Amino acid sequence: MVDPQAMSVGAVEDGARIVGLARGWIGTSYRHQASVKGAGADCLGLVRGVWRELFGEEPEAVPGYTQDWSEAAGDERLWRAAERHLVRLELPGTPGPGEVVLFRMRAAGVAKHLGIVAERDGRPSFIHAYSGHSVLESALSDPWRKRIVARFAFPQGVR
Repeated sequence: MVDPQAMSVGAVEDGARIVGLARGWIGTSYRHQASVKGAGADCLGLVRGVWRELFGEEPEAVPGYTQDWSEAAGDERLWRAAERHLVRLELPGTPGPGEVVLFRMRAAGVAKHLGIVAERDGRPSFIHAYSGHSVLESALSDPWRKRIVARFAFPQGVR
């Protein structure tokens, strides 16, 4: 298995390739805990699906999780999992295409939403899924950017 933190920032997967794979998920229905292109995915399921398209098997089994992501306990489970498998990038910084961004939706809450950065018509965007919506591409507007608490890249790997 790849040790993402041992990788240099230059040793990450090509952003355009990742964006292309993520866009292939657009229109997939929202399904909590799912990760099946065309059938159902949540925000983590999208990232897991792109991982499988890049590398094959997922690096670890994903335990069941609630939609609140252990918010009551203040447990940053999603952030820790991202740090185990993705290459951590510095904040502040401008997210680039193909990066995975982690959002904290409420100041007092845990970080519990993920997206894959893209670009549409020369403007920053991101591909994500959330309750009530299929996988979609949204503008990475100021309200979204202000919620980013971590940036990651997929490690370089050969399938």
